[in-house]
Amino acid sequence: MKYPKTNKKPVIENFFGTTVIDNYRWLEDDKSAATKAWVTTENEVTNNYLSKIPYREQLKDRLSELWNYEKVGTPFIEGDYTYFSKNNGLQNQDVIYRKKENSEPEVFLDPNTFSEDATTSLGSLSFSEDSKTAAYSISEGGSDWRKIIIIDTESKIITEDALIDIKFSGVSWYKNEGFYYSSYDKPKGSELSAKTDEHKLQYHKLGTSQKEDVIVFGGIPSEKHRYVFGSLTEDYKYLVISAQVSTSGNKLFIKDLSNPNSKLITILDHVESDTHVIDNRGSKLYLITNLNAPNKKVVIVDAANPTSENWKDFIPETENVLSISTGAGFFFANYMVDAVSKVLQYDLDGNLLREIKLPGLGSADGFSGKTRATDLYFSFTNYNTPASSFKLNPTNGTYTSYWKPSIAFNSDAFESKQVFYKSKDGTKIPMIITHKKGVELNGKNPTILYGYGGFNVSLTPAFSIANAVWMEQGGIYAVPNLRGGGEYGKKWHDAGTQFNKQNVFDDFIAAAEYLLSEKYTSSKFLAIRGGSNGGLLVGATMTQRPDLMKVALPAVGVLDMLRYHTFTAGAGWAYDYGTAEDNKEMFAYLKGYSPVHTVKKGVKYPATLITTGDHDDRVVPAHSFKFAAELQDKQCGENPTLIRIETNAGHGAGTPVTKTISQYADIFGFTLFNMGFKQLPNPPRAK
Repeated sequence: MKYPKTNKKPVIENFFGTTVIDNYRWLEDDKSAATKAWVTTENEVTNNYLSKIPYREQLKDRLSELWNYEKVGTPFIEGDYTYFSKNNGLQNQDVIYRKKENSEPEVFLDPNTFSEDATTSLGSLSFSEDSKTAAYSISEGGSDWRKIIIIDTESKIITEDALIDIKFSGVSWYKNEGFYYSSYDKPKGSELSAKTDEHKLQYHKLGTSQKEDVIVFGGIPSEKHRYVFGSLTEDYKYLVISAQVSTSGNKLFIKDLSNPNSKLITILDHVESDTHVIDNRGSKLYLITNLNAPNKKVVIVDAANPTSENWKDFIPETENVLSISTGAGFFFANYMVDAVSKVLQYDLDGNLLREIKLPGLGSADGFSGKTRATDLYFSFTNYNTPASSFKLNPTNGTYTSYWKPSIAFNSDAFESKQVFYKSKDGTKIPMIITHKKGVELNGKNPTILYGYGGFNVSLTPAFSIANAVWMEQGGIYAVPNLRGGGEYGKKWHDAGTQFNKQNVFDDFIAAAEYLLSEKYTSSKFLAIRGGSNGGLLVGATMTQRPDLMKVALPAVGVLDMLRYHTFTAGAGWAYDYGTAEDNKEMFAYLKGYSPVHTVKKGVKYPATLITTGDHDDRVVPAHSFKFAAELQDKQCGENPTLIRIETNAGHGAGTPVTKTISQYADIFGFTLFNMGFKQLPNPPRAK
């Protein structure tokens, strides 16, 4: 491969007596002409390579064909209407519909009309108490910065100027009068990469200018936090404020809105737990917490004395991780049992009523609604079953099918198996392996090993059209539940953070070794893939064990571990990573696995396709740019190291379907091509 020449402009820094040279710091300037020219040139080289893959268009056609089925989201009720999202098949963005009972659905919001190129997407959608006014947020070009638009729901007419410069925010209505939202002051310099550090909760009164919005929390030094969120109890009695310095752990406050003179009451004044108010009955508060309960439990407390010493167990902690939802006056405890859902229903007194027997082994989501709701909805999916939705009668626990997809994919021809393997230190790690029935374990199956391992995120079984196409080609798809995730609670998460981060990479390496030893695949036919924190996982694994895989696919990755905390909201990830400024030991630990800093000259790295978006303001594209430059400079051997930079795209959410299909065709095409396939393993039949 002949790569573009990437100029080295050394920036020398000293960390605790150690000199670090950053040759590609200039690529961090997303506004510079030089960076833009570099992006253009790299994309040209990548596109030239990808265009020579003989089955690139075949993959794109099959992805488009399989993608082209109607998809309907889990419904929710507002006023006289049932609202739901729907996509006819290949629409770039899902459309919000609504219907009254016994009437035909009508379009409520069509994000495909928001911009000509369909890169403006819908974020949150929230309704006033009487459901006559709605506020929805939009993202332009994949950015985390949002606008909030307010409309009259009956006429669908915009009623006032959009609120702008809003980031990491929900919309929480107070009756019919206004709503709470969160944002940062707009940064000076680059909107994409400049640091955002001081979140503020604000209140917008309908019919007033955004300039008049009141700062409710975060406006004074003692209230400074990186993330601040506000929500209201369903009866509008309490405003609940959560304040965080990192992505894990929050302080918690409430304010009694029924008393205009009430002061903020502290529930928790430290960030040693994740604790949230989930419901109330008058002054009785129900909270979900992992304080002294790593797998989470539900507690009750009176709002007059809500600190933790007064909490009483309502749904005690078990050996399985709990998430909770409320609806129709019930609690639905969704337990993760080895990454698979089990749902129990409780009444308001904490009595276990029943288990909701799910359609199979997989992931269930939903079971939420207003207290007065008579019906609730939930969705169910697994790796070889597309998501369906069900209508639940909460009084007796029975449910009926509400919507089931009609898709040209034979789920019965595929199977999933959960295995447990041992990591380097002997820890048992679960992994779900999915493939066509009857696959021969001969070490020659193209395999994608996908992982994340961080931020308390749990990878539970879910259907993916793209992975279905991969498996149709005889591909194996394997997902281990690595430490750092949330599958086994806070202890599991903490076992993959900071000085324990190497555990995550060891777990992933051990997963690969298991697939090789059991003859699912071999190093010639193994690809590793992950995005965001999972992009770091891929970058660290391929630099530590380049011999283990043939292809590496790091997407929107956190790849410069010495500087990640200096961009946008990156400093909020310190709970998981620590920072190079903490102390000498943490600096050395981060540098020891930072993908940008561990690429070595003369090493044969796997064929690598780095993917990122030029508008990614979550994990700035400079991470991927610098990693690509290092690999291209130092790669030994014939394996290509390319970067595919999607224009007018961000971290992933809201990406148009057309862009998503093209990206998967390129990823799968690159993977199979570098595994030696001159044609598709299972070419589609001629029509």
